[in-house]
Amino acid sequence: MKSTQKGFTLIEIAIVLVIVGLLLGGVLKGQELINSAKAKNLANDFRSIAAFIYAYQDKYRALPGDDRAAIDHLGETASCARVAACTPANPPANLGNSRIEGNWVGAAQTDESYMVWQHIRLANLATGNSTLGAADYLPRNAEGGDIGITSTPLLAAWTGNFFICSAGIQGKHARQIDTMMDDGNTVSGAIRVIADRNAAPDQFENIVAGTAQENQLYSVCFAS
Repeated sequence: MKSTQKGFTLIEIAIVLVIVGLLLGGVLKGQELINSAKAKNLANDFRSIAAFIYAYQDKYRALPGDDRAAIDHLGETASCARVAACTPANPPANLGNSRIEGNWVGAAQTDESYMVWQHIRLANLATGNSTLGAADYLPRNAEGGDIGITSTPLLAAWTGNFFICSAGIQGKHARQIDTMMDDGNTVSGAIRVIADRNAAPDQFENIVAGTAQENQLYSVCFAS
């Protein structure tokens, strides 16, 4: 008795390939949407923090962290860089010079770049713990990386009133942030990229699409 073995017809194979293609396309599109949403979330940190700084400056005529009258403005729970009291009659050196002094990452509790978060929170401009030294005091981005601010230029010839940096960001997201907010070039413009968590970098990082750089971690900085 002769047995016959049936296989897929060309039409059935074509249908299977179309379904597989649709599934792969959906997965890739979904991943693209996830990456885009993550980049937008990270970019919003820069916009929000800049808005907090300018709102504080507009309200109190001083930069947060650099406010020599922080206690008068914010109450007795406010602190001031390098001194216990922040009265106009008793300002320390560099306080009130319209600059946020200190490193953006690894700042000491007496640095203005550390105090800035307490001041904007006590001014009810941002949420978060205003207790100096608390485990959750320093802000983090969606990737768990450090967020910091300073008026000290990270590299010469890069000008700005202050610089907001966000660490632990993958290169592909860094490129997306630059494209959304700036010129799409990570070594020029208002958005630039440096080696991750480097307070004093020696160069900006040029992230090239399609290279291993896209999966490496960087710090993205925004000059405002």
